[in-house]
Amino acid sequence: MLTTYLNKTDNALWRNAIAILTFALLTAIGAQITVFTEPVPFTLQVLAVLLSGLALGARAGAASQIAYCLMIASGMPVAAGGLGGLAVFLRPTAGYLIGFIAGAWLTGWLAEQGMTRSAWLRWVAGIAGVVPIYLLGSLWLKISLNFSLAEAITVGVAPFIAFDLLKAVIAAILAESGHKILARWLGKH
Repeated sequence: MLTTYLNKTDNALWRNAIAILTFALLTAIGAQITVFTEPVPFTLQVLAVLLSGLALGARAGAASQIAYCLMIASGMPVAAGGLGGLAVFLRPTAGYLIGFIAGAWLTGWLAEQGMTRSAWLRWVAGIAGVVPIYLLGSLWLKISLNFSLAEAITVGVAPFIAFDLLKAVIAAILAESGHKILARWLGKH
C-alpha cells in the first residue's frame, strides 16, 4: 500500500498528507462526473473511494474521505451536482457520503490483511467496501424520504450494483498499477 512505501521514505508525513488530499480531490472529481437520477445520481465517487482504501490503507483511505466530507462541509462545491455546505449532509444522499468513509476504511483494512496479493482479492476487498456505502446510503434514504426499506434498496442500491461491481474491477486493476508506479518513483523495485 501507498502508506507502506511512504513511511519508509523521508518526509513521510507530508507525503501522506498529499496522498490523502489527492484521493479527496479524486472523489470530488468523481462527484462531478454525474448522471442525474432521482433521488441518487450515478457518479464515479465509489471508484475513488475504493481506490483510496486499496492504495492508502484503512486509516489514510478513511482520512481521504473525511477530508472530502470536510471540503463539502466548508462550502466547497465538490459534492455531486456542484453542491457544497452543511446542508448537503441533510440531503437524502448524505448517508452515502458517510458510507464513503466506512467503505474506504473497510477496503483498506482488507487490503492490509493481505487482500492485495491478486486482482481477484483486491476486487473482493472493493466489493466489501461497497457494502457500508449501500448500507448507510439506503438507511439514510429510508429515514429522510420516509421510504420502506424495500423502496430505499430499490432506488438506492439495486440500480448501482452492476456499475459498482465494474468500479471495483477498475479499482483492483488501477491499484496494482499504481503500486508499481509508486514503487518505481520511490526507488523500491
